[in-house]
Amino acid sequence: MRLYTRTGDEGKTGVIGGRVDKDDIRIEAYGTIDELNAFVSLAVAKMEAPLLADIRADFLIIQHELFDCGGDLAIVKKDKEPPYKTKQEMIDQLEVKIDQYMEEAPPLQKFILPGGSELAALIHICRTITRRAERQIASLQKQEDIHPLVFKYMNRLSDFFFVVARAVNARLAIQDVEYERSAIVFRETKREEH
Repeated sequence: MRLYTRTGDEGKTGVIGGRVDKDDIRIEAYGTIDELNAFVSLAVAKMEAPLLADIRADFLIIQHELFDCGGDLAIVKKDKEPPYKTKQEMIDQLEVKIDQYMEEAPPLQKFILPGGSELAALIHICRTITRRAERQIASLQKQEDIHPLVFKYMNRLSDFFFVVARAVNARLAIQDVEYERSAIVFRETKREEH
């Protein structure tokens, strides 16, 4: 089997249900998710310390879920209900993890600079790529119907990366650096019981 097909030499690429231009917003969106997945893999490779084993396991799950999101965005033909892979349970689990990791870092009052440890800086890169994918998906859903849970998942994922970067710094005993001109923008609020 050859890896190259030559079918994209004219600037088109295959999606599930047809072909589109390689610079189509759909391709930009799931291409950015692919880019994100590569950076998540780099973060995973940097998590060799035993105290990061649970985070590493979560990131490996997220890599599979990013493939699900990208696959769902690649569907253009919808003669019947597509077999979407992005599920509400994935979003619910991210919310559980966000709450869990948020407890590990000190309370936040001001904006912080991305960084601290090298690993936290890398996770902040994952966060910003997630935000870019989210913006591209927002543009795509203005033009075409897409699976709405992909947008929700990516929105939650950027929050996940933010709190995990802070949790990593806390575990490594490295302080987040507050943005020195930040006002107090975060205030403690009691969570409502459901």
